[in-house]
Amino acid sequence: MKRPLTLASSVAGAVVVALDGTALTVAQPTLRRDLHASLAEVQWASTGYLVAVAGLLVFAGRLGDRFGHRRTFAVGMLGFGAASAGIAVAPGVGWVIGLRVVQGAFGALLQPATLGMLRTSFPPDRLRTPIAVRTAAIGVAAATGPLVGGALATEFGWRSVFLLNIAPTLVFGLLALASPDRTPVGTRAAALGAKPTTAPADTRGALDIPGALLLAAALACLVHALVTLPEVGWSAVAALLAGAVFVRHELRAPDPLLPREVIGSPSVGAALGLLVTVSAALNGALFTCVYLLQDGLGLTPLHSALLALPLAVCLVAAAPVSAVLLRRAGARATVAGATAVLAAGLLVLAAASGEAAFGAGFALVGAGFGTVMVAATHVVVRQAPAESAGVAGGLQQTAMNVGPVLGVAAATVLTVLGPARSPLVVLGLAAVAALPVCRALPGRWGPVPAGRAVTESDTPHTGHGGEWGPYARSLRDHEH
Repeated sequence: MKRPLTLASSVAGAVVVALDGTALTVAQPTLRRDLHASLAEVQWASTGYLVAVAGLLVFAGRLGDRFGHRRTFAVGMLGFGAASAGIAVAPGVGWVIGLRVVQGAFGALLQPATLGMLRTSFPPDRLRTPIAVRTAAIGVAAATGPLVGGALATEFGWRSVFLLNIAPTLVFGLLALASPDRTPVGTRAAALGAKPTTAPADTRGALDIPGALLLAAALACLVHALVTLPEVGWSAVAALLAGAVFVRHELRAPDPLLPREVIGSPSVGAALGLLVTVSAALNGALFTCVYLLQDGLGLTPLHSALLALPLAVCLVAAAPVSAVLLRRAGARATVAGATAVLAAGLLVLAAASGEAAFGAGFALVGAGFGTVMVAATHVVVRQAPAESAGVAGGLQQTAMNVGPVLGVAAATVLTVLGPARSPLVVLGLAAVAALPVCRALPGRWGPVPAGRAVTESDTPHTGHGGEWGPYARSLRDHEH
């Protein structure tokens, strides 16, 4: 698969997932009336999906590392589309909930692969632009999703929202299946300049099934516990216990689910923590502002959505700008500045009393979040060795799924306990508190050090036949 098609597939997979989630939110009231479902049942249609995704993302990434990212992407896309078609003809809400869980499982397969394919197809110094394009596309999908979902549900019913996924998942899933899928068996040799050999990706180390089950249980219980806040039930305790057992298992496992070269990297850990923080801040702020605008200012839902439009516009616009900032200033300065901008936007929203101030606050939040998302994702993907690109993508996607749930849960609890604007202040201060973490991020990536021989590993990437190439190697010798 050539690079343009790889990028198109990565964007298509990310957009399908983003569009599906945002479009369904608007269609839920229609679904509830049509199927005579309770509010709790409709909420489980979303919660079941989130639990399945969060629990399986990292293991799905490991499957991509072993069997090939294009292969797992193809299975994920085709399965996601098939589950969507099933939901569109579901006779009752029970079928919808069950198929949403299945859809979440296939979504977990395809999401890490969208980043894994980029990591193994593009040289490290050219990852900024593909990641920026992918992020901008997600922003467009998130902004247009409610409009598309509302229009489809109004004109054709809620089932049409799920039919929207079928064509792109079928096209890109079949294209991925038709492409060769090979990965390197000797990335160290490639780093030394030797020509890499290829073999099927499934010849590598054993899968850590116990670790995958423990992590899935811990993350699924964590998401369930956050969704059900402020009530504290069994899932919170189960998440802590499963998490503790998982850590103990990983420390002793000969082939752990989370490779030590990935989770042992301070920059990767910092980037993941920042992704959780900013995604929690963004979604918690949006949840809070919906009530502030409609109950406080008396705006209609449509007026509120239009007032928040600067957030989506600036998020999309920030993606290409962040690629330039990464090249010129490096990840550390870019993420620190963008996190400060996001924090400022949250504090502006907390103090806003009119539409202009709200619009300005939304613009700052969108610009800051869009930049952090591109830059931090770039760090996670670039810092991970090519043979662990799937796990890195799974960790990034896990952060982007847990963060929003955490943010909405925090906003819900804070709204119950304090003033209506208190979540915005707390989330803004949390973003400020995260600024020191940026110090663990790398600075500018420089060129190949002087005196180093230019081998095949330094030549332009021209092999499009599979997921291998001279750039599938450790990147730490390019940092300073």
